[in-house]
Amino acid sequence: MAAQPVSRMLRRVLRSSVRSCSSGAPVTQPHPGEPSQPAVEVPSGRRRFLMEHAAPFSAFLTDSFGRRHSYLRISLTEKCNLRCQYCMPEEGVPLTPKADLLTTEEILTLARLFVKEGVDKIRLTGGEPLIRPDVVDIVAQLHQLEGLRTLGITTNGINLARLLPQLQKAGLSTINISLDTLVPAKFEFIVRRKGFRKVMEGIHKAIELGYSPVKVNCVVMRGLNEDELLDFVALTEGLPLDVRFIEYMPFDGNKWNFKKMVSYKEMLDTLRQQWPELEKLTEEESSTAKAFKIPGFRGRVSFITSMSEHFCGTCNRLRITADGNLKVCLFGSSEVSLRDHLRAGASEEELLSIVGAAVGRKKRQHAELFLMCQDSPPAIPSISFRDSLHVPGLRHRVSFSSQTVTLWKGGWLPQIPLLAQRWLRSGLPQRHYGSHLDSDANPKCLSPEPRAPATRSGPLPTSDQLTHVDREGQAAMVDVGGKPDTWRVAVASAVVLLGPVAYKLVQENQLKKGDALVVAQLAGVQAAKLTSQLIPLCHHVALSHVQVQLELDGTRHAVVVRASCRARGPTGVEMEALTSAAVAALALYDMCKAVSRDIVLAEIKLVSKTGGQRGDFHRT
Repeated sequence: MAAQPVSRMLRRVLRSSVRSCSSGAPVTQPHPGEPSQPAVEVPSGRRRFLMEHAAPFSAFLTDSFGRRHSYLRISLTEKCNLRCQYCMPEEGVPLTPKADLLTTEEILTLARLFVKEGVDKIRLTGGEPLIRPDVVDIVAQLHQLEGLRTLGITTNGINLARLLPQLQKAGLSTINISLDTLVPAKFEFIVRRKGFRKVMEGIHKAIELGYSPVKVNCVVMRGLNEDELLDFVALTEGLPLDVRFIEYMPFDGNKWNFKKMVSYKEMLDTLRQQWPELEKLTEEESSTAKAFKIPGFRGRVSFITSMSEHFCGTCNRLRITADGNLKVCLFGSSEVSLRDHLRAGASEEELLSIVGAAVGRKKRQHAELFLMCQDSPPAIPSISFRDSLHVPGLRHRVSFSSQTVTLWKGGWLPQIPLLAQRWLRSGLPQRHYGSHLDSDANPKCLSPEPRAPATRSGPLPTSDQLTHVDREGQAAMVDVGGKPDTWRVAVASAVVLLGPVAYKLVQENQLKKGDALVVAQLAGVQAAKLTSQLIPLCHHVALSHVQVQLELDGTRHAVVVRASCRARGPTGVEMEALTSAAVAALALYDMCKAVSRDIVLAEIKLVSKTGGQRGDFHRT
């Protein structure tokens, strides 16, 4: 194995000396207009040591394609305090018995071995690494390893604000924080848990302590958060953030669908429409991120293109799982247990031979399944979540972003909407939730109404034939090509009879799964947009507005769902409204089924429709 060029080693050492100090404390970047601070350099003794010991890179960590693996990711735990929809099923995953997990000493032994062979960057992962009780001690001991230049952690941020001061003192040099939305209600829907405010506090604490950049990882999912791309990027104008958009990737249990994936090129096009001056930055050869910057902005934006443009050719990463298995590829199924050999008394040379054999078997690129996704899926029209979800406290994307930046600069965090604060108080006689609140909206719950005959405004002739059946009796989609475009509005409703126990938990927002009304409302919005995919002969409708309201009816221990949809086109939107109301009711059932299965979904019906040749319809 040829020696690594000394010039390259010198460049790496000098570059690292500018980015961090020997204690691992990040360098605080000056604010615009402030005098620059002198760079904090690595102490000359350590820098001289690294320069004098620039040994040839380990053959054990070099694969058959010449890739040198200098980056090790170590999972500290399988447990996580969130249940992100793209990561794991709601019920969690089977956990390895504690006796089979790596001990702290075993983690340090393996880390020491890899660093000795040339690994200069370690990232601690999970599960959620910050729920491990001795995480600070592990960071402190890893920081002492000679030759290790970067020690980072990837966290969901729930415990970050509390632990970061200790972690920084222990030597933590970089932070990656997962955050997929800036909307509190959507956060709870995605992760199936509460904690939005804690994550924001963690990001603010990292900025306060001088970490720069603070990396924010955002998994982009079509129909859920792709409408927030501009909001995230706007945060980089005044904050030292590296917002990293990650293409939605398949993992066991996340029910991956390529239609949910928003490709790097599609995201980049969206950003360039807002900021044409967006410029590409140079990156290290082994970087997984394509980095960009808007001139004048303090932070930057990156894209992790695992699906559309894989980076296998320059991969330098190895992974050790919480139970001690070595994975040479995140997407590969092959693993080798270092734990078993370690506990069997294997020598350092034997462990290196096992590692070397595994690295040598690493494939050129990951599974063909992912390579099939290089051609990005077609864009699926969808309404903006922000446009369909009008919650007090949220604004149009531009003003919302600037408001968030202002709050963060001042040490404050985005406030939970006043309506949500009202939900969080126990003992409330009523809870209301709507995706749109008008100034003249009735704040009281809908009263139970007796069935009444429908009334019609205008002609509504009936047909003696089913419109979705042809002359031969076969199912057929109606041709609406010749119909004029008109404004169409439809309202549908449903009732979920919860029973007294589940009703009280929903009313007081005490369900363990989270806020049932929020989740049901989001499900209704999503369902309206996906109606043509659920109902076979429905036309796809480009909805301009979706409104879902859920209101409590204490007399029946029920929740009344009311959904309305609006669009301009040649066909009506009553199916969208009905689907929205029905799915919102189903989501509410799912949220409450652990408490009681004696729940009844009833009265799913069309309330009104306007527009179209057949006239209007109103149920009185």
